[in-house]
Amino acid sequence: MKNKVILEKENKIDLLSESLQKAFTYSEYRSLVETNATNGTSTGPNQSEALSNYTLLNHSRMKRLDKTIKISEEVQEKFRNFTGDHTWLVITESWCGDAAHSMPAMNALANIAPGIDFKVVLRDENPILINAFQFNGTLSIPRLIALNNTSQEIVDVWGPRPSIATQMVEEFKTEFGALTSQFKQDLQLWYNKDKMANIIADLANLID
Repeated sequence: MKNKVILEKENKIDLLSESLQKAFTYSEYRSLVETNATNGTSTGPNQSEALSNYTLLNHSRMKRLDKTIKISEEVQEKFRNFTGDHTWLVITESWCGDAAHSMPAMNALANIAPGIDFKVVLRDENPILINAFQFNGTLSIPRLIALNNTSQEIVDVWGPRPSIATQMVEEFKTEFGALTSQFKQDLQLWYNKDKMANIIADLANLID
């Protein structure tokens, strides 16, 4: 099911166009994360030891996933044969663990498809954008917006987690009310075991 957003279609497209003018490439974003990790800081206006530590962890995680990602030949062929002209714009921050698990897959798939341009913007520098693309009334990230450049239509919005992880979170919240530190650890273990397979499958659906 397509995710609903707050603004009307015309306003959303204008907002995306404005945001894309100041967007990073994935390479530029990775350099930004690395700089923050080296300096003991994070992206965003709020600085803390916890956010700095998350940024350092995410830099290491993305560096590893960029090198180890495996994409099936079937999925690669699907992206190689994609004939559209799309932009994938992801909203994120350096401290976001879910983003660190998913962005290497986004970049790898976009690199396979000649018609997908992958761009990155920071959430806290783009409050109007993230408010327009909330997830269940929250400013959760990452949020990936798939834009058809030809028709100027939003194809879909993905995130903040892959479908299986989203179900895990929703079921836990329904039963226990809030996520615990133990659940968060278990979720990280799931990400590690899944090796981006669920993320890749979800993203492949964006070009159906």
